[in-house]
Amino acid sequence: MNEISEGLGGIVEGALAGGAVEPESGRARTIESTTTCANCGTVFSGNYCPDCGQKARIHRTLTAIGHDLVHGVLHLDGKLSRTLPLLAFKPGKLTRRYIEGERARFVSPMSMFLFSVFAMFAVFQMVGIGVPTTIEGGGTLNGTSEIIKRQGTTEIERIERELAALEPDDPLRAELEEDRNTIARTIRGIDEIDLERPDTAPEININVTGIEKIDKGLIKKWRENPGLMLYKLQANGYKFSWLLIPLSIPFVWLLFAWRRRFKAYDHAIFVTYSLAFMSLLFIALSLVNAVGLGLGWAAAMFVFAAPLHLYKHLRHSYGLSRFSTVWRFFALLFFILVVVMLFLQALLLLGGF
Repeated sequence: MNEISEGLGGIVEGALAGGAVEPESGRARTIESTTTCANCGTVFSGNYCPDCGQKARIHRTLTAIGHDLVHGVLHLDGKLSRTLPLLAFKPGKLTRRYIEGERARFVSPMSMFLFSVFAMFAVFQMVGIGVPTTIEGGGTLNGTSEIIKRQGTTEIERIERELAALEPDDPLRAELEEDRNTIARTIRGIDEIDLERPDTAPEININVTGIEKIDKGLIKKWRENPGLMLYKLQANGYKFSWLLIPLSIPFVWLLFAWRRRFKAYDHAIFVTYSLAFMSLLFIALSLVNAVGLGLGWAAAMFVFAAPLHLYKHLRHSYGLSRFSTVWRFFALLFFILVVVMLFLQALLLLGGF
C-alpha cells in the first residue's frame, strides 16, 4: 500500500511539473464588462489582465481549491486527448505540426516528457520494479559466505533443539543427525575457502571520468556502501532524466548536418516527444507484466513497438524517403546506445557527490 500511495504521489508530482510548463489553452468564456485587476490594479475587459496575466474571475470557495487541484494534476485540458493518439500512432505528424506553430492544440513536448517520466517512475514503484538497494554482507567478497554460514548455524541450532526433544531410539534421530552433519561439513568447507581468500577485495579499475582521484573515490564509495550507491543511482536517474534531451540532440543533428532547413529546435522537439513516448511505452509494458501476462509478452511488445515508432517518427517528422529513413534509423540506434552509456556515466559521477 505504501508503494501505491508513493506511486500516486509521483504521478501527481509529474502532472504538476508538466502543468507548470504548459500554457493555458485560453478557451475561457470572455468577460465583456470591465474589471479591475486585484493583483496590479489595471482596468481591463476580458478573461485575463493584459499586464500581469491574472484571471479576471477570482473564486473564494472550497470547490475552487478542488478545481485548482484537478486542473493542476490534469492540466492537459482537452489537449491530452488530441496529443496522445498522434504521439502513439502518428508521431511525425504531431512533431511537424508543433514545430510549424500549432501549439495551443497539443501538450508541449517538455510538459509531456515531465509528466510521462514522473508517471513512469511512479508506476515502476507501484509494481515493484527497481534496482535492489539493500545488500547484505556489506557487498564484500565474503558477504555471501557469511550469509550462508549464519543461515547454516541457525539451522543446526534448530536441529539440535529437535534432537533434544526426541527419544534416544526415535527413527527420526538418524535423519536429523545426518542433516546436521551435512550442514556442518558445508560450513567447514566455506571456512577453508575463506582462509585461502585475501581479506581485501581485489583491485577494481573503473574509468568514469578519466581522472584517477575521482574514479578511486567512486570505487571507495561503492565498496563501503553499495546499497546507498544503488539508491543514489536510481534516484538520480529519476531526477536527471532530462539530461537525455541535451545528450541526444547533437547526435540527431549529425544525421542532418548538411540539411540546413532542420534546426536544433526541430531536433529538440523530435527527441523530447520520442522520450515521452518511450516512457509511456515502459509504463504500458510494466502494467502488462504486472497483470500476469509475463515478461515474454512485454518484451515482444517492446521489440515491435519501439523500433516501429522510432522509424515512423523519424520518417514523417523530417519528410524522408524510405532509404533515407532506414540508414538514419540504424545510425540512430547506435547513437541511442552511446547516449545511454553517457547517461549512465553521468549518473555514476553524480552518485559520487
